[in-house]
Amino acid sequence: MINMKKNNHNHNHSDSEIKSVSFEDMAMEYTDSDDTDFENRIVAPEYNPEDADTENPLRPQTLDSYIGQDTVKQNLSVYISAALARRECLDHCLLYGPPGLGKTTLAGIIAHEMGVGLRITSGPAIERPGDLAALLSSLNPGDVLFIDEIHRLSRTVEEILYPAMEDFAIDIITGKGQGAMSYHLPLPKFTLVGATTRAGQLSAPLRDRFGVVLRLELYSTEQLADIVERSAGILGIAIDREGALELASRSRGTPRIANRLLRRVRDFAQVIGNGVITCDVARMALDRQEIDELGLDKIDRLLLTGIIKFYGGGPVGLETIAAAIGEEAVTIEDVYEPYLMQIGFLARTPRGRCVTRAAYLHLGMTPPEQVGIPEQQTLFD
Repeated sequence: MINMKKNNHNHNHSDSEIKSVSFEDMAMEYTDSDDTDFENRIVAPEYNPEDADTENPLRPQTLDSYIGQDTVKQNLSVYISAALARRECLDHCLLYGPPGLGKTTLAGIIAHEMGVGLRITSGPAIERPGDLAALLSSLNPGDVLFIDEIHRLSRTVEEILYPAMEDFAIDIITGKGQGAMSYHLPLPKFTLVGATTRAGQLSAPLRDRFGVVLRLELYSTEQLADIVERSAGILGIAIDREGALELASRSRGTPRIANRLLRRVRDFAQVIGNGVITCDVARMALDRQEIDELGLDKIDRLLLTGIIKFYGGGPVGLETIAAAIGEEAVTIEDVYEPYLMQIGFLARTPRGRCVTRAAYLHLGMTPPEQVGIPEQQTLFD
């Protein structure tokens, strides 16, 4: 969870308008109950503990078995081969990009290709400098230390991490005042692999200490179909190419979502179909879960339709939208908006959020003559 608050955005609506407008009536059109789960959605790319049973056996162990991210794989292969030839540790690596694209998997592949151990932790788990010192001192020479959500490290912990990354040593101060003592603790050489979905929130000193910086991109439909077929083979699920493509097209370009949908569609294939995931079975199962052909679920459509119905398609401020649907602004900004903006359905302007002409057409609505922003070409055109 993100524990940061965003600055309020300006909007053109008064407080009285915010209080009088609600999405309750809109929500009733999409669900029969009031307990809609806005965070644990099947199309949310963030990690869910239920994903562990599926993700762990499906993670590839080598670069050759890793599907997609061709540029990242090619560069990593060169860096790893060079480090092995010199018998040195791989330079510290920073992996950044949207959640669910395989940053943790790549960290495991790096350790496997280098033939060393892997230690996994996260930024919020390292609360004090002593926690980091204990973790670093327990590493073996050449090990890979993977820190997920590295942008959430505290500044005091970062200060300890700088000399560890550069000089492979840390200075520990014990006591206070005149009784304070400093200890210089050498560390075994290691490779730090940091992962973040918010590279811009990394401090400049920390970012500059990474020798390898790699960005992970969203996957194409063909690549996701290959991943779905590979996962189905490992899990013993019968699927044809058309069924894999149908799943891939609704997975938002994210392997984690694709594997999650595969598990759910498998249930429909076993109970309603003949056990094989075909295009028709996949389409029927995903339609029943209200996931449309672009991967939008009922909450995405509720958000877009609400802005259109209550605010004329925008512009409308983020805080206004948050008050209307009863959700935190940071959740809307981090969970719902990114994909809607990637496919060109939602735009940020200095005056607020605007629904684009493409979103009107996708929702089956007639767009007004002036939508509020110039027409945009979507990623799916």
